[in-house]
Amino acid sequence: MKIKITTVGNSAGVILPKELLARLRLEKGDVLYATELPDGIKLTPFDPKLAGQMEVAERIMRKDRNVLRKLAES
Repeated sequence: MKIKITTVGNSAGVILPKELLARLRLEKGDVLYATELPDGIKLTPFDPKLAGQMEVAERIMRKDRNVLRKLAES
């Protein structure tokens, strides 16, 4: 499905078609969580527990970047 980026005030946004919202069981005002993957971006309904876990993981990855790089070489 092709979705166009449009201007929303001073920002940019995408408009999700009604059919897609219905399939995803989403409504206007719902929150989505964007996860960056190697092949693109995955949008899922917002999950506060997952968001908290991701914040912790990102903090650890930034702090221990060199250690993780060494482990990846093994």
